Amino acid sequence: MHQLFSRVLGQRDLSRAGDLFSLEDTEIEDGLSEALDQIKDISCSPDYLTNDNDQAVVEICITRITTAIRETGSIERHSTALVGLWESCLEHNLTPQGESTEDTPHAKIASDITSCILQNYSCPSVMALAVPVAVRFLQRGNRELSRNMSSYLSLAAIAKADLLAEHTEAITVSVLGGNHMMLRVLPSVYPKQPHTIHHHLGSLTAMMPQLETPEQQHLIRLIQMVAEQHPLMLSTNVPTLVSYLSEPTLTEALLGALVDVSQASPSSLVSFLPALRMVGQQSAAFLSHVAKIHGAIGILSEMHAHSSLVYLVSLLGSTEHSFHHTLLQEIRALTDRYPSLLGGCGKDIYRMSNSFTAIARVLERRLEDKTTLHCRVEEARPASGGSLPAGRGRGTSEQRLQVKIQNFDEKTQNVGTTEEEGEESPPQQRRHSLSQGAKEERQEMRFNRSKSLALHIARSRSISSDTGEDSEAVEPSTENCVSNAQSNQASGNHEVSPSEKKLTSDNSVSVTAERKEVEKAEIKDENGEEAEQVQADRLFIHLRDNMETIREFCKDMAKRIPVPEQCVIEDSNRGCVAKLSFSCPLKGYYCLYAKSSFLLTSQQPHLWIHIMLLHLQSKSSATLCSRDKSVERLASLWEKTQLKGSHSFSMAMTQQSTPQRKDLDNLHIQLEEVRFFDLFGFSEEEGGWLCFMCNNPEKATVVNQEGQPLIEGKLKEKQVRWKFIKRWKTRYYTLAGNQLLFRRGKSKDELDDIPIELSRVQSVKVVAKKRRDRGLPRAFEIFTDNKTYVLKAEDEKHAEEWLQCINVAVAQARERENREATTYL
Repeated sequence: MHQLFSRVLGQRDLSRAGDLFSLEDTEIEDGLSEALDQIKDISCSPDYLTNDNDQAVVEICITRITTAIRETGSIERHSTALVGLWESCLEHNLTPQGESTEDTPHAKIASDITSCILQNYSCPSVMALAVPVAVRFLQRGNRELSRNMSSYLSLAAIAKADLLAEHTEAITVSVLGGNHMMLRVLPSVYPKQPHTIHHHLGSLTAMMPQLETPEQQHLIRLIQMVAEQHPLMLSTNVPTLVSYLSEPTLTEALLGALVDVSQASPSSLVSFLPALRMVGQQSAAFLSHVAKIHGAIGILSEMHAHSSLVYLVSLLGSTEHSFHHTLLQEIRALTDRYPSLLGGCGKDIYRMSNSFTAIARVLERRLEDKTTLHCRVEEARPASGGSLPAGRGRGTSEQRLQVKIQNFDEKTQNVGTTEEEGEESPPQQRRHSLSQGAKEERQEMRFNRSKSLALHIARSRSISSDTGEDSEAVEPSTENCVSNAQSNQASGNHEVSPSEKKLTSDNSVSVTAERKEVEKAEIKDENGEEAEQVQADRLFIHLRDNMETIREFCKDMAKRIPVPEQCVIEDSNRGCVAKLSFSCPLKGYYCLYAKSSFLLTSQQPHLWIHIMLLHLQSKSSATLCSRDKSVERLASLWEKTQLKGSHSFSMAMTQQSTPQRKDLDNLHIQLEEVRFFDLFGFSEEEGGWLCFMCNNPEKATVVNQEGQPLIEGKLKEKQVRWKFIKRWKTRYYTLAGNQLLFRRGKSKDELDDIPIELSRVQSVKVVAKKRRDRGLPRAFEIFTDNKTYVLKAEDEKHAEEWLQCINVAVAQARERENREATTYL
């Protein structure tokens, strides 16, 4: 251990503690573990809680040690001693006593060490030592410490979920105890410890109303994972999940989970079908999920299938094209499972047309006919249980129907052969163009529809014969004559009985109406492929349905939050961040950001991407879709931010129509912290965010006069940087041109000291105040490439003025350099 460290720790010499920072990191690196062990002995002494001198010495030494560890990258070498000191804090009180909000001495030690250890969440050897200790801190009652621990453990769960998996029980108990931040860890550890989470699944699901929106999304993701991997475990929680469907931000994700549950346990959802249908009426985006649940429940029995079919068929005729494929899949699955629901002719009906509306109407009539037929047969059956007369027996009519179908097939095959023989090209000719292929497909579809219509008429006649119903002959229309002619030609010399020639009035009208519907729909559907693709776009539907809401939101938001000109996603130690660029659109003569940009690093890339999408839509007269170039660029940014198990771009963007108010408030606070509003202001006249100079041209002229100060006055400069040493010196400062000038004394007439070159200033930040302090901070820091200045104004008002003026001057100096560089090039 270094001699100075030995003296400071051995003699508890506070006066020499500050000198530790004058030593090079490499000078003290070898003895850091020994110093940590000695600090552990001091902090565990009986009088440590009452000895302010010892506490100050320990605080300074820990700060110096953690700084040296970070700078030398020696965390693995000293992790055992560092975690040992960290763990020793668990043996002492960590919760503030009484009305005091100040951390206890050992809570301060733990807090200082936490970031140094857990920032290395990607280092397995360090995490193997740290995670078991970190989990114990979650249960010690210190909220601030627990929150920081949760944040770092979330990152550790992303990098090394295996290390946290064995502590799943403790993490889950912590969540249920109110540490909701740890919810983000559960989806990461679930694949490793599913049974532990299953045990608490009911309690976790029940806490949904208590959570904030980000926390709800983590719980939703956990529920989705359970639904995908172990759906039966959620069957007992169906009533709770259904009750949350009224929350717009949860509806779609929960419906998706309920679809998975319905596949494994359809009976658990039977009693909730009315509620699900109500949800489906709220938004077209929910209908596909509701339809799949109906399809799963319909498999249970023929009675459930009939009930589900009635609902699904009603949707088929009234919804947009984008949902028809899903609906038809569910309908076909049910009719294939229970063919008797459509009298055995389901496949022929599906081949009738590419018009879903026409199919829907035919299916509706079939379902009605099925119900009516069943009732009439029951009424006509003799009480003694006797059978129907042989002339009207089912077997005979079915045989006749099969003969008709066979003859029709032979006829159509002959027609197809004749057409092939008449062609000049070989039978295996390839399609050389999309238009030719589409034309042939349409011809084939029309031919199949003609065939299917004939079969449909034949079956209708057969049903009429089976039921034994007599009806008066109707005057055949031209369409019916054609259909009958085709049927007669198909049957050849087969003798047709009078009962077969008869058609009921209902059947005649039905077939005619169906044919007209098919022809009308055919015209619309042939050229509707592109429109159908657009309507199938989930994002397009969402933006279209919420257009007015989005425009109102953007109109209000534009005055509080600027929209970045450019966004770049980068990785960092704390996950993906967004590097945002803001510039001034006016670009006046004295503009601060004509050649440069204001840069902001944000840890909320998802929120910024959502805002950028809404801004694009508000400026566009047409509804955006996923295939638009600007939207594709945002989607690519989103994909770069994705972690395992995250939502897709379209799913995330459609979870809610606009961000919540509190999310915008957080962005506004972040912009305030980086002093954005010192440099930019919203212009009602221009309808956008302009830089300080473009917003105040009268000030720009004065400021840019040679030697004209932007601001001047007295400020106090801190002589020693460390917070616990309060030594300030008053000086007179003048901000003019490219320099911040200061004098040795309090008078502006004294000799100049070395000025601060504003072009070398890297950033200006407010010195954070303790939580119990009220009002705006008076002190601020100026960071240059080789030195840091800590200054304090007379009061909060003057501090704000100095901060704004310094930021404006720094931006002006940078812009001047950029312009000179551009001119030189």
